[in-house]
Amino acid sequence: MTRVTVEYEGDRITRLESVGHAGGRSAGTNIVCAAVSILMETCANALESVAGVTPELTVDEALARIDIRLPQAEGQAQRDAQTILRTTLLGLTDISHEYPKMVKLNILMGGTNHDQAESAVLRP
Repeated sequence: MTRVTVEYEGDRITRLESVGHAGGRSAGTNIVCAAVSILMETCANALESVAGVTPELTVDEALARIDIRLPQAEGQAQRDAQTILRTTLLGLTDISHEYPKMVKLNILMGGTNHDQAESAVLRP
């Protein structure tokens, strides 16, 4: 199972992390796992190339882990970064709804865990 964690500070997404392989197939053969990975990789690339924000990025292939932490940003860069993160979260939410046995989405708001991604996706 792939576990995706989304962390918020107030209304700002500050971190996206995915860990694990979706399903029991070997790495590189599961389309759900590949979808999560490409969304996460595209998010990290877009933060830098579109928003101009360099995220703190950790990739561990052995654990199938991608961890994206957003540094403090201001103005348009912050708005662009949040748009990218929220768009990524929409895709991850869709995948977790379509494949609930393969992808688990955890939302952390102010240190509190929320299992309902919709509340986080719809936050202003």
